[in-house]
Amino acid sequence: MTQQTLRAYPVWDRTVRVFHWVSVLCIALLTVFGVLLMTSDALDISNDGKVILKTLHVYVGYVFVITLAWRLVWTFLGSRFSRWRAILPIGKVYKAQFQATIEGHKIGRRVRFLGHSPLARMMVTALLLLMTAQAVTGLVLSSTFYMPPFGNQIKTWIAEDPASIELIKPYSKEGINEAAYKEMREWRQPYRSAHEWIFYLLMILIPVHIAAAIYIDVTQRNAVISAMFTGEKLFEEKPFDAD
Repeated sequence: MTQQTLRAYPVWDRTVRVFHWVSVLCIALLTVFGVLLMTSDALDISNDGKVILKTLHVYVGYVFVITLAWRLVWTFLGSRFSRWRAILPIGKVYKAQFQATIEGHKIGRRVRFLGHSPLARMMVTALLLLMTAQAVTGLVLSSTFYMPPFGNQIKTWIAEDPASIELIKPYSKEGINEAAYKEMREWRQPYRSAHEWIFYLLMILIPVHIAAAIYIDVTQRNAVISAMFTGEKLFEEKPFDAD
């Protein structure tokens, strides 16, 4: 294959590309802050340090949530390959693509896709579901840190009395009703556990996703990685799912 035989096909629109790289940055920062918080006792981080780390974690989380929410909206409004029907591993089109992949494997001919391949659709769906669940649990946990969206409601719940609400601060028991605080912590625990386990799952799937993208980019040479910058993939022959 030579460069002269390659044709560029548009695939990822600007919204998809911006979402991808903003998410990469947010997840990297959230991972750093999250790991520091998870190991804060071993690292002997003070309560003031924990407050700073949690505040940074929450603010980056807000950016991530807003970006993810727009991406989910874009699955209904965006270009062809940004929509649910080009992502979810279901439907007649997906079945045809999966069958073509199997048949191509049998005869030793690789079927190439402009959008996500059948396996990639499974991965992207899993990542979007996990990121959405992580965003939801993260918003709940940010509220129990007395930050939006429901921080004021949490304060009202655990306050000793209405006059004590403004006294409530992270890592301080001033103004707090101990029984209500214990009840809140018990209510929070499932969300905290889910947030942690989803993090572990993402830390498995994301490296697999990256490794697969690199492998396909190297073996197929159709600009899978650079397409997330340019919006275009390169092919010698027309991809299976191209118009």
